Amino acid sequence: MQEAKLEIREGRWEALGPEATEIRRVVFTEEQGVSREEEWDGRDGECHHFLALLNGRPVGTARLLPDAHVGRVAVLAEARGHGIGAALMHAAIEAARRHGHAVVELASQTHALEFYSRLGFAAHGPEFLDAGIPHRNMRLLLGDR
Repeated sequence: MQEAKLEIREGRWEALGPEATEIRRVVFTEEQGVSREEEWDGRDGECHHFLALLNGRPVGTARLLPDAHVGRVAVLAEARGHGIGAALMHAAIEAARRHGHAVVELASQTHALEFYSRLGFAAHGPEFLDAGIPHRNMRLLLGDR
């Protein structure tokens, strides 16, 4: 059997937006019930985007805001459990490092806290609701890792 090929593309919204939009629609709007208004915050044009392709098919996405916040991390259900989310996060962390940031931050859905902890993020502050979903803030200090 042939091994699956994972590719992470980086770029601007204009290039990666069509595929990222569909992934986010499926994961956030359909699966998690996030309203269209809450999902589309108008900030995509200012972000650095990541698109995961598995055997050439778009299956995951994430974005890095100018202030080094990672957000909109989404992997299609059928592609979960294969390291795609971790690959997207490693790409975002490396991009933040390249851009000179000392810290990467994100707001994690509480069910994903362990995932981000394994990547070195530490939770801080109280739990809060975002789009009706419990979250906690997390941060990763970028050293000479």
